[in-house]
Amino acid sequence: MTDIQELLLSRIRDVADYPEPGVMFKDITPLLADPAAFTALTDTLAGIAASTGATKIVGLEARGFILGAPVAVRAGLGFIPVRKAGKLPGATLGQAYDLEYGSAEIEVHAEDLSSGDRVLIVDDVLATGGTAEAAIHLIQRAGADVAGLAVLMELGFLGARTRLEPTLAGAPLEALLQV
Repeated sequence: MTDIQELLLSRIRDVADYPEPGVMFKDITPLLADPAAFTALTDTLAGIAASTGATKIVGLEARGFILGAPVAVRAGLGFIPVRKAGKLPGATLGQAYDLEYGSAEIEVHAEDLSSGDRVLIVDDVLATGGTAEAAIHLIQRAGADVAGLAVLMELGFLGARTRLEPTLAGAPLEALLQV
């Protein structure tokens, strides 16, 4: 494990039985409260943005906003929020996806992405991959290319990497921590 991985992992708190019994929630708020850890995370993700040739950062609602916006600033790139349906004013593109119990939809402003954009998707946790997969499709429908997906941690036991690799079509999936 690298020094950065050790630092990040040491600032993530486990919360048992949240939001329901049997779930071990990974709380990143202690990491965000520590300026050294948050800076290390931002710098590392900005490095991934540079290595993928990204021209824009997409952050997935809501913790992807917290991580993605400073990455975009550090990397000198634009930041595009991908939100739950109905939260953005004006013309949007939407993408529905299935959840464990039901379905959801995310949206992006139609004019924020276009041909020639190389987009790095940033989020905190990669769990089942449903939201990330929907974001990939949304970015592609807007005419942009997916440069990669970068997350703070991947819950590997849920199998999202296998699910996403065909959709990413060779773009990297970078998880700083595997849980």
